[in-house]
Amino acid sequence: MSRAIALIDGEHYPPVVRFALERLASEHDVVGAVFIGGTEKVDAEASQDVYGVPVVRGADRVAALAEAIGRFAPDVAVDLSDEPVVTPEARFELASAALAAGVAYRGADFSFEPPRTSLVTDTPTLAIIGTGKRVGKTGISAYVARHLKASGRDIVVLAMGRGGPAEPELIRGDEVSLTTEDLLALAMQGKHASSDNYEDAVMSRVTTVGCRRCGGGLAGETFFSNVPEGARLADTLGKELLVLEGSGAAIPPVHADATVLIVGAGQGVPYVRDHFGPYRLAIADAVIVAGAEEPTATAEEIADLVSAIRAHREDVPIALTTFRPRPIGDVRGKRVFFATTAPAGVLPKLSAFLEREHGCEVVAASPHLSDRTRLREDMRTWAGRYDLLLTELKAAAIDVVAAAGAEAGVPTVLCDNEPVVTGQGDLDALIDRSVARALERRAGRGA
Repeated sequence: MSRAIALIDGEHYPPVVRFALERLASEHDVVGAVFIGGTEKVDAEASQDVYGVPVVRGADRVAALAEAIGRFAPDVAVDLSDEPVVTPEARFELASAALAAGVAYRGADFSFEPPRTSLVTDTPTLAIIGTGKRVGKTGISAYVARHLKASGRDIVVLAMGRGGPAEPELIRGDEVSLTTEDLLALAMQGKHASSDNYEDAVMSRVTTVGCRRCGGGLAGETFFSNVPEGARLADTLGKELLVLEGSGAAIPPVHADATVLIVGAGQGVPYVRDHFGPYRLAIADAVIVAGAEEPTATAEEIADLVSAIRAHREDVPIALTTFRPRPIGDVRGKRVFFATTAPAGVLPKLSAFLEREHGCEVVAASPHLSDRTRLREDMRTWAGRYDLLLTELKAAAIDVVAAAGAEAGVPTVLCDNEPVVTGQGDLDALIDRSVARALERRAGRGA
């Protein structure tokens, strides 16, 4: 029988709560309760024996829940409270605390389970997860891979995506350099040749394993995936570190020894304050805020976001970053059409950077790389006025941009999104500390 603690309040008459606890005991071993507020129907000075189980009390309901989880080691926290003691927002906060401790959280008409880690690898693992899609997670992951490779570490990146392969796909990016022509050939075979595993292999020249997933839950669980199979494959390679790359807000279903959370500055405070934002913060060993510059977010919005992170995790290392394009081929002296998933508002800044740092002329820039119809319209509008296509390796980069270039006889150069620090934090030091923590925890869990 599973062990349960109950969340109770003083807006219910104690005999009613005791009745509910006795009913709950028919399904679970009820080992304790957490009193989370309310005074109308309870005497605060009454004996705790009134409920028939040990009760943890505290001014802070989240801290009281954490104390009870630590004391009673439950499998599930069952919420027997109600309005006005708990609002929907408060319940998500409590659920985040429970799930971060590996405890299920259930109520009258809801149930949240901790995302399952169906596999624990022998190889140490570092997870890179995000608060949503288009927050720069793959750009950060590719940078992490390059940084670790430059530091002499032998790593493998496991990427899962909504366009990933039917069977886990091993790419020896450290041995083979994939070209645009190679990726076009893969696209002709029906593969999504812009998947994250290809981006990581091309941009970072490391070994990658590509996987697929479908569906994502509120706390990051995937509905279906072949990630465990991919992780088993990666685990046989004898690498020093396995980097687990999330997909959107979904979290790889593999045990992570350490976790880096990517937060999009443009998403704003709700993505870390509300719903399961606190859960993602709770499991993070470091936070990277991406896109931390105007016009994506104002200085005030960035400061509010950092404050919201600090409200939940005062101690977590934070780095503020943004992205700059880095062509992986020569674009100097070329008239360039630049395709990107970046917001339209930052295109002038990115185009100016390309012209200043890489010596090309950006005759047009499209933010519609993830919208094939509008992307094709943009390319038709500017056809004949560019002699080189420059694109991020995402979305329609291969099946639209590179394919159109091949048909028109215009070369396509791929472009990395390189993170640069915009404010507080040392990105490289943050990565090194997270890796050190992953290695230390792996050593601590033994053979």
